Amino acid sequence: MARKKVRIDTDACIGCGSCVGNFPDDFAMADTGVAEVITGEADEEAKDVCPVGAIVED
Repeated sequence: MARKKVRIDTDACIGCGSCVGNFPDDFAMADTGVAEVITGEADEEAKDVCPVGAIVED
Protein backbone atom coordinates (compact mmCIF):
# COMPACT_ATOMS: atom_id res chain seq x y z
CA MET A 1 0.00 0.00 0.00
CA ALA A 2 1.20 3.46 -0.83
CA ARG A 3 1.76 5.92 1.97
CA LYS A 4 0.80 9.56 1.71
CA LYS A 5 1.58 12.62 3.78
CA VAL A 6 -1.64 13.46 5.64
CA ARG A 7 -3.01 15.74 8.30
CA ILE A 8 -6.19 15.92 10.36
CA ASP A 9 -8.65 18.72 9.69
CA THR A 10 -9.31 19.38 13.37
CA ASP A 11 -12.38 21.48 12.60
CA ALA A 12 -13.98 18.51 10.83
CA CYS A 13 -12.82 15.71 13.17
CA ILE A 14 -15.57 14.40 15.44
CA GLY A 15 -13.27 12.19 17.52
CA CYS A 16 -14.92 8.90 16.55
CA GLY A 17 -11.59 7.02 16.55
CA SER A 18 -12.05 5.17 13.25
CA CYS A 19 -8.59 6.19 12.11
CA VAL A 20 -7.01 5.09 15.39
CA GLY A 21 -8.85 1.77 15.36
CA ASN A 22 -7.90 0.97 11.79
CA PHE A 23 -4.41 2.52 11.66
CA PRO A 24 -3.09 2.61 15.26
CA ASP A 25 0.52 3.02 14.14
CA ASP A 26 -0.33 6.22 12.27
CA PHE A 27 -3.01 7.96 14.36
CA ALA A 28 -3.77 8.66 18.03
CA MET A 29 -6.40 10.58 19.94
CA ALA A 30 -5.11 13.89 21.24
CA ASP A 31 -5.98 15.26 24.68
CA THR A 32 -8.31 17.68 22.88
CA GLY A 33 -10.55 14.77 21.82
CA VAL A 34 -9.67 14.84 18.13
CA ALA A 35 -7.32 12.62 16.17
CA GLU A 36 -3.73 13.46 15.40
CA VAL A 37 -1.24 11.99 12.96
CA ILE A 38 1.65 10.31 14.75
CA THR A 39 3.93 9.63 11.81
CA GLY A 40 3.00 12.42 9.40
CA GLU A 41 1.90 9.89 6.82
CA ALA A 42 -0.53 7.00 6.48
CA ASP A 43 -1.71 4.36 4.04
CA GLU A 44 -3.69 5.95 1.23
CA GLU A 45 -6.78 4.00 2.37
CA ALA A 46 -6.78 5.80 5.73
CA LYS A 47 -8.78 8.67 4.25
CA ASP A 48 -11.62 6.26 3.49
CA VAL A 49 -12.18 5.23 7.13
CA CYS A 50 -13.03 8.74 8.32
CA PRO A 51 -16.80 9.28 8.21
CA VAL A 52 -16.46 13.07 7.97
CA GLY A 53 -13.44 13.32 5.68
CA ALA A 54 -11.14 14.84 8.29
CA ILE A 55 -8.07 12.96 7.03
CA VAL A 56 -6.70 15.05 4.19
CA GLU A 57 -3.57 14.87 2.07
CA ASP A 58 -1.03 17.44 3.10
